[in-house]
Amino acid sequence: MKISFLLQNAYGIGGTIRSTFNVASALATRHDVEIVSIHRTGGTPKLPLHRKVRLVHLIDTRAEHGADRDNELLQQESALVPPVEAKGAHFSALTDKRVAEHLARTDADVVIATRPGLVMYLAEFGTDRYLKIGQEHRIYGTHEPNIRAAQDRAIPRLDAHTAVSEADAATHREQFPGVRTKLVALPNGCPPSEVEPSDGSAKLVVAAGRLIPVKRYDLLVEAWATVAAAHPDWKLRIYGRGPQLPRLRAQIDKLGLSDSLTLMGAHSPIETEWAKGSIAAVTSREESFGMTIVEAMNCGVPVVATNCPHGPGEIITDGKDGLLVANGDSAAIAKGLLKLIEDDELRTSMGRAARISAERYQPDAIARAYEELIASLRGEERPQRTAVPATGTRAGATTTTVKPAARPANGSVPLAKMLRRTAGKLLRPLRRSVARPATPPVKAAIKEIVRKPLRCTASCRVDANGNIVVLVDRKGLSGENLSLTVTHRKEAKPIAVPLRKPERPGGPWTAVLDRRELRLHEGRWDLHVVRGDDNARRRVVSHLAEGRGLVDLQPLDGSPFTWWVPYPTVDGFLAIRAWHRPAHAEVRTLRQERDALVVEGTLHGAEFGDGATPVAVGRPRAEGGSEVTADVTVTGGAGFALTLPYETLRAARGPEGTIWDLSLRLSPDVEPVRLARLTGDIVDRNKTDLYPVVAGVRPYFTVNSDLAVNCPAPEGN
Repeated sequence: MKISFLLQNAYGIGGTIRSTFNVASALATRHDVEIVSIHRTGGTPKLPLHRKVRLVHLIDTRAEHGADRDNELLQQESALVPPVEAKGAHFSALTDKRVAEHLARTDADVVIATRPGLVMYLAEFGTDRYLKIGQEHRIYGTHEPNIRAAQDRAIPRLDAHTAVSEADAATHREQFPGVRTKLVALPNGCPPSEVEPSDGSAKLVVAAGRLIPVKRYDLLVEAWATVAAAHPDWKLRIYGRGPQLPRLRAQIDKLGLSDSLTLMGAHSPIETEWAKGSIAAVTSREESFGMTIVEAMNCGVPVVATNCPHGPGEIITDGKDGLLVANGDSAAIAKGLLKLIEDDELRTSMGRAARISAERYQPDAIARAYEELIASLRGEERPQRTAVPATGTRAGATTTTVKPAARPANGSVPLAKMLRRTAGKLLRPLRRSVARPATPPVKAAIKEIVRKPLRCTASCRVDANGNIVVLVDRKGLSGENLSLTVTHRKEAKPIAVPLRKPERPGGPWTAVLDRRELRLHEGRWDLHVVRGDDNARRRVVSHLAEGRGLVDLQPLDGSPFTWWVPYPTVDGFLAIRAWHRPAHAEVRTLRQERDALVVEGTLHGAEFGDGATPVAVGRPRAEGGSEVTADVTVTGGAGFALTLPYETLRAARGPEGTIWDLSLRLSPDVEPVRLARLTGDIVDRNKTDLYPVVAGVRPYFTVNSDLAVNCPAPEGN
């Protein structure tokens, strides 16, 4: 059976794209599946897609070489799709034309439309040669009136229309009494997580999604003010981008939460970030389904979610695998978060239950639900499921028996076949006797190896000892003499690390970067696989760069201080950012009080000497400003605290303003130790750990994650 999905743009990372890719990939194991992307805006999809799924596009608007980027019809309005939907999805007269042409010629057995405008197209241009199924990824009553009216006209012309929750499917059935269109609930599919699940120990809450009004992140920020006051050692991260970013940033700054609440930006794949947290937060005003809830649960993270229409209440079993709290109530959100923060046992048990609950949303289960829907539309019986599978057969799979070819009734071998066998026996020795001399086995092996290019994809994670374990997919590798190298981008001198063969059939090749033995100088390092037989060298593509083990990891004792963070580069390769310093003063907390900047931290790679009085030093970067100092209090062991008055900075700044780099001077004859925020799992603190201007002074972290303070000149100078 050929199944075709209509998708607005397969080259983004939205929830509809993700759920379509998941279910299409599951269906592709048993059917001919294609995804028709109306627009093509990139080279390759950003999300993983099964190799058997065929991806095609109708309109190519890629910036540099898209064939349709200058097509005049792109500027003309769609004659079918309402303006709000057309603008949001970039539908135009050209999409009218191309989609109509495609639906007229497709040889699919089933066509599935994944958003309102595509549902309208399918109803208008679809034919009776194939089944027409529409999808609703939002809630019935939330569409703009013109979109809702157009979609209402389209739905009765389809064979089926699906909602992602039973509550919304019931609403659809109420709105369309007596129509022949089958109206059912089919939730989104979410694959099981490949990452190491959360163990519930990190003092971290995670939220993720588009920064848009419906997500009500303003309520989460307000609730966090209550949580942070009670548990200042806990942190909140919000992943995503969107139009609400400036308002949320301003709210965080106003509430003084900059040091405990971080806006992380978009991140894909998000599962590595869910697994870092111990609690997930979903505070939406409404959720048609709640893909983020299932993703977090897949990673063993219990979710505190507002009990909004419609999805959360159908996914979460309140008190068992998560908590449902009152919708639109920041105090209720704070109470739910505090309940899990303050009960380690409850939080851990809910995390285990969450992973089990999420299994019902695995893509194969959703794919089989689609198969049953299609069978019912065709009037077929549902596929028979084997109750007890035979040896080697997966539970729940349909089985087909293939009969062996019939033999003659008397059991004899056909004459032609017997003659071929006899001729083979006679000629085989003669062929061997006149064959050319065999190619030396070593040369033959090398020739075979050289012929196969390396294609290296790897994941990595941090083990209990703080070492980075790199797992290289065996697919794309060839040869036996393989090694992993890490190469500093500026020095370009690789360091080789052994790459061990798989311990089990089909398993990955493995390399361990031991932080006690390997010395990586400060900077960024790229990873390559090298084949010793022919010195082929290929850069490693990142699959999953897991940093969960870094969240609470402590630096090694002694000097020098070293820290590594693995990460995917912007172009998709696996890399490591390393810091290597004789000593380091880690900034644990940074508070902007009314009159002064307060820094608390920990000293690594050095000690506070007996009798010596440590001092914080601010060195100006340019002429015109003066050096500033502040007393440092040793808070026990390697801990320290310092207070830097704003008035001191204002008095020392130059006429053009001044930036100071902050350090600890342990004694007069020792080189100062830079204050920085290096530990943890974040690669670029200058992009995430942001602070407002208070009393004319703004602290910030540099591109090297060192702490600096900017005191610009007063306006009017």
